[in-house]
Amino acid sequence: MSARVLRVTGASAVWSPGRASTEPTTLECVDGRIADGVSSGGAESAETLDADGGVITPGLVNAHHHLLQSAFRTLPGTRGVEMSVWLARMRQAYVDARVDPDLVGLAARVALAESLLCGVTTVADHHLTWPPGVDPVQIAGAAFDAAGDVGARLAFVRGTVGCDPDAAASSVARIHAAHLTGARDGVTGDGMRQLAVGPSGIHADGPATFGALGEVARDLGLRRRTQANEQVDVARAAELYGRRPLDLLDEWGWLAPDVTLAHLCDITDSEVALVAGCGASVTHAPACDLPMGWGVAPVARLLDGGVRVGLGTSGGGSNDAGHLLADARLAMQVAPLAGRPMDALEALTMATAGGADGLGRTELGRLTPGSAADLVVWDVSGVADAGVADPVPGLLWADPGRRPRHVVVGGVVVVRDFQLVRCDERAVASELRRECARRGIGR
Repeated sequence: MSARVLRVTGASAVWSPGRASTEPTTLECVDGRIADGVSSGGAESAETLDADGGVITPGLVNAHHHLLQSAFRTLPGTRGVEMSVWLARMRQAYVDARVDPDLVGLAARVALAESLLCGVTTVADHHLTWPPGVDPVQIAGAAFDAAGDVGARLAFVRGTVGCDPDAAASSVARIHAAHLTGARDGVTGDGMRQLAVGPSGIHADGPATFGALGEVARDLGLRRRTQANEQVDVARAAELYGRRPLDLLDEWGWLAPDVTLAHLCDITDSEVALVAGCGASVTHAPACDLPMGWGVAPVARLLDGGVRVGLGTSGGGSNDAGHLLADARLAMQVAPLAGRPMDALEALTMATAGGADGLGRTELGRLTPGSAADLVVWDVSGVADAGVADPVPGLLWADPGRRPRHVVVGGVVVVRDFQLVRCDERAVASELRRECARRGIGR
């Protein structure tokens, strides 16, 4: 069988963490991987993607999302409120909407289509809503199917919010058996599906849940993820245990290299050292935490301490957009509020390799030979980029709300000339709008 070859030609610059130079500006993808240089043979059988004058980056990795929340954006009473109030209002909205696999699938399709149209090729979905009587295997399947429909990579995180520990752990094993045939360390052979476990946080789950999910993660080789040191997390840890959240996570065996901690808005210098020393990674979500008034993580201190930091949008209940590039700009702009300034390349690294490493996926988030052929071609020919000396940091500084011209996942073009290839954007949006209206969401 002949190799599947895609050549991306004509770019003015190629940027990637770990890539020594921007040359060559033609990338060759062979059987879903970045090739070492450009071969001279097989030109007649290669597909060509025109990147004329554009900038190529790795596909962005959204390391923390809640896909279901795309059906619950801008709900009345959910903006600028304390986290405890927000959690209660969102919880009631889910109950009123009668969340089921149909709604999960439609919301996930919208969120993942939006992600691709923002240059995001991999999304970690921390799913936390498990209605009584609804099979978690079907919930997870709806999200995985949505990812397959649009062509995105999905890391599905079986989360918990006060769930029965044993039932939650059992469902992880059933989800793995049903949807990750032949998976190794929680990742399917084609790399398109991944499974992880993730209690919501100390505020919602106790040591029994962290223990049960930790055990099933060890049995199946899965990554572990949780949210820590948010407003409600710190308050509840003090109220219930008289401790700080990270102290409890350390005691419960949840500070380790296979763990990723989201948010960390309230973290001390000694806790930064604790996270760095245990090898855990972190996900920063500034466009969720800042506008809601929940704080800002000291990202530069974490980076300077040797912590791997990724970037996430969080969900539509607190950040109404899935535009990770715009959030990378925000992370760069607000960094001086909590430490030293960050530059654009640091923020881009967080949005690519940083998030990938937190998923244990070092083949993602970079364009080095052998890496997965996930890439984005950004158009820099418009007025917003005129006069820009260096187009790579200009991606953030000049026009962070831009759409990518092309997006490639595993060597397959999924966005071409600013349009989704596998589905119609308007049709995907219309389906969710109709379903939200039918269920009375947002009224």
